[in-house]
Amino acid sequence: MRIHVNFVVLDPARAPKSHKRKYTIRSRMAETDRQAPNPRRSPSPSPPTDYGAFVLAALARHTHTSGSINQRVLRQCLALASSYLITDTTMNPEHGLCNWHTGFNQLIDVLVVLHKRGELELDTVNAASRACSECWTVAGSWREMDAGRESVRGVATRLKGLLDENGKTYHGGRVYVP
Repeated sequence: MRIHVNFVVLDPARAPKSHKRKYTIRSRMAETDRQAPNPRRSPSPSPPTDYGAFVLAALARHTHTSGSINQRVLRQCLALASSYLITDTTMNPEHGLCNWHTGFNQLIDVLVVLHKRGELELDTVNAASRACSECWTVAGSWREMDAGRESVRGVATRLKGLLDENGKTYHGGRVYVP
């Protein structure tokens, strides 16, 4: 593929009338290109992610509209846990892990409430188990996330308390085990 760019620099006094307007537009464009970059035009850094805030917002938005807890939304939030573990801790080294821990535990709090009401679905338990497995793997991949494993261990212990006596099923249905 060939791209041809032609630059014509005309002296406005000698340019034909039909080209004077084109010349002034081109010269203005050339002048703006030579100016220092506009700081307002440069992209601003992305704000750090916050899993805790995301979980609260997602659950509040969907609970407010329907009045009950939408477990599909809950499962989607759980599916994003490992991604948020990475982004929260890398974009906000000081508080990211704490934000992620807060969000993950809020989700498990909701699961416990649903379990006590008898409304918790097997798919949601499986999503939580899968999220624990993924987060455990992610937290073990970087030294900086060792504390993340402790959070996952705490969540997994709480989840295990919801399972049937055999520790492998929930209301008779097989639970995801990595």
